[in-house]
Amino acid sequence: MRILIVEDDGEVADYISAGLTEACHTVDAVACGKDGLHLALNEDYDVLILDRILPDLDGLSVAKLLRNGGSNIPILFLSHLGTVSDRVEGLDQGGDDYIAKPFAFSELLARVNALGRRAPLLSEHETLKCGDLEMNVTFRSVMRGGERIELLPLEFKLLEVLLRNKMRVVPRTILLERVWGFNFDPKTSVVETQISRLRTKIDKPFKSQLIHTVRGCGYSMHES
Repeated sequence: MRILIVEDDGEVADYISAGLTEACHTVDAVACGKDGLHLALNEDYDVLILDRILPDLDGLSVAKLLRNGGSNIPILFLSHLGTVSDRVEGLDQGGDDYIAKPFAFSELLARVNALGRRAPLLSEHETLKCGDLEMNVTFRSVMRGGERIELLPLEFKLLEVLLRNKMRVVPRTILLERVWGFNFDPKTSVVETQISRLRTKIDKPFKSQLIHTVRGCGYSMHES
C-alpha cells in the first residue's frame, strides 16, 4: 500500500516510516497539515496516518476538508489527545480509526492493514503502466511484454516513484527522499547505481527504452 504520514514529530515520523517500509509499504511523510492536505487531495494514497496537533492546519481540519472535498481515503488519527471525547471528535470529523500515543507499532501496523483492506477495489488492484510495462502495486508484480520481471524491494520502490510521475522529470533529490528517506543530498552515487541496475532489468532485455536520463535534472519514465 501507499501510505501518507502527517506528523510534525520527526522521530515519530521516522519510526513509523521505517517500520511500514520494512512491512513492504510505500511511505511519504510531511510535517504540516497544509502539505498533507495537498498530497492527500492530489496523490493516490491507500491510508492516511494523521496527527491532530500540527503547526499550521490541525488534523481535525485536514480530515474535515478531505471529506468535504470528496476524498474517501481511510484516515487513522494518531495523537497524544486520547480521551474518549477526543476519539469521538476525531471519528466524527471523518476519521476511520484512532490510536493514542504512546502506541505499539504492531497495533499501528495491524490497524493500517485493516484500513487498507477496506479501501475501494480499484485501489486494491491499482496498476501503473508505461508502454508495455505494467506494475501491480498490491501484488508487487512487474511485467513487461508479457514477461515477469523480478525486482528487489528497493528497485520496486524506485520504479514505482518513476511510474507515478510518468512523463515528468523526477529530480535526484526527490528520488533520494521518496526511496531512501534522505532529506538531504548525501553526495553519493546511490541513485545512479540503482537506476543502472533497474535499467538492466527493465530496459536492456527489450527493444525500447523507458527510463531516460534528463541531464542536469533527473530521470523520466516514458516511451521512446
